Parts: sequence; C-alpha cells; structure tokens
Amino acid sequence: MTIDRWINLLASITLIEMMLTIGLGTKFSQLLAVLQNWRLVLRAILANYVVVPAAAVGLLFLFNARPMVAAGFVIIAVCPGAPYGPPFTSLAKGDVGDAVGLMVTLAGTSAILAPLLLRWLLPYVTQQQDLHVNTTRMVMTLAVSQFLPLIAGLMVCHRAPSVAQKLQKPASRLCSLLNLALLILILWAQYRMLADIRLTGYVGMLMLVAAALLAGWLLSPPGASNRRTLAVTTAVRNVGVALVIASGSFAGTDAVTATTAYGLFQTIAIALIALVWGKRVCSISTRTELTTA
Repeated sequence: MTIDRWINLLASITLIEMMLTIGLGTKFSQLLAVLQNWRLVLRAILANYVVVPAAAVGLLFLFNARPMVAAGFVIIAVCPGAPYGPPFTSLAKGDVGDAVGLMVTLAGTSAILAPLLLRWLLPYVTQQQDLHVNTTRMVMTLAVSQFLPLIAGLMVCHRAPSVAQKLQKPASRLCSLLNLALLILILWAQYRMLADIRLTGYVGMLMLVAAALLAGWLLSPPGASNRRTLAVTTAVRNVGVALVIASGSFAGTDAVTATTAYGLFQTIAIALIALVWGKRVCSISTRTELTTA
C-alpha cells in the first residue's frame, strides 16, 4: 500500500472517530436549541457555504494560485463544522452551547453540500474543465465516515448518557492520538512541498482566516457573544473532512499540501485570536464591574 493510500485510510478512520466523539458529547437539547433559532442557522449557512468559499475563490485568483493548490484551498473552504469550534469559542468567551449546535449542524450538512459545491467550484478555480470529483461517491463516503458516526454518537448520548459519559474521555484521547498520527504521516510525506510555501502563501492564508472571521462577525445576530460565537465557528474549517476529500481525490498532489498547511495555520492563528479576544472581554468586564462598584 502506498503512502497516499495510508493517508487516505488514516484520514477516514480519524474522521469517523472524531464524529463519533462529537456525538457522544452532544445532547439533543443543544442541537435542537440551535435548530429552533432558524435565523442563526441561516446566517451560519450563508457565512460558511457562500461567503467563505467566495472569499477563498477571490483570493485564489488574486494570488494566481496553481491549479492543485487552488483545489486544496477550495476543498477546505467548503468544509465547516470543525470540532475545535466549541473550545475556541470558549476561549473567546462566546456561547459554547450555540457553538456545539452549530458545529454538529454544519458538520452534518457538509456531507452533502461540500461535494455539491466542489463539483461546481473546482473546474472554475483550477481552469481545468476535466477536473471533477465523483459527487455521488464523495457524498456516500462522507455519509459513512461523517454523518453516520455523528448520528450514532448522538443516539448513544441520548439513550444511554452514562455510557456516553464513560466513553467520551477515552474516545477524546483516541481522537487526539489519531489526529497526531495523521499529522505526522502527512508531514513526513509532504514536508518538501510544505517547506516550499512562500511568504505570499502565508499572507493569503492569513487573509482567508480574516475573511472567515469577518463573515461570521458581520452575519451573526446582534450581541457581542453571538458575534464571537459565529465568527470563531465560521473561521475554523473542518480539516478532517477536507483531508478525506483531498487525499481521496487528489492523492500525492499540492491539494493535500495546501489543505494541511491551511489546517495547521488556521488552528494556531484562531487559537491565538480567541485567547486574546477572551482576555480582552474579561478585562472589559472587570473594568465595568470596578466602575459600577
């Protein structure tokens, strides 16, 4: 088995375990509370499936990206619902309950919407009309590796919460180990391509992070907490799903490298932004309390 097949297999296993872990830690009440807030859901869908992909396409043309690099960035741009959304929202002092509901909603819908968007966007950004993905196969792959494990975890959490609570900690540890193993494997296979990324590449990634944060902020319902929640949730793209798509359809190309590079960059950047954001909120709150005391 080639290294690319190992990456694809490990990415699929990691995604399955990740979605199962998310489901085990999510109550139906959290999901229903978000789904009933249809304005928030519609704004999140618009930000994640329209504005962020549009911003990515614009930046790719601005920087004149190579075809496979463009493919990698478009793939990750259409994949929202990252599991890091809720913890980063917590760092930013946003609404963690809403972040959990949005994460599950976006992760579930991306199994269908991401392949459909890629079918239209990939030939456009790469200028290669023969570059297509098998939409039916991709939907089936993501349904098996993403949607079904998520539903299974949700059902266990709903019907046997004590069992879900016992399973969640070891599942989270296994998820961390699988993500680390996948990262090491990709870095080992792609380190030369990653080392060739130029400064303009990092500038472009920073601009995409900023565009995603701004999209969530501007489209969120009124309220500082709501804005922080949707901004962070929108900015953190689902690297696990993106790697399954990239390694499955474009193994051994710059598409996998671009997906990996942006995944690492966005995780570090948004973690730092959320941390600073949260400290600023605490500082303002403390000053307000001292002023009114």
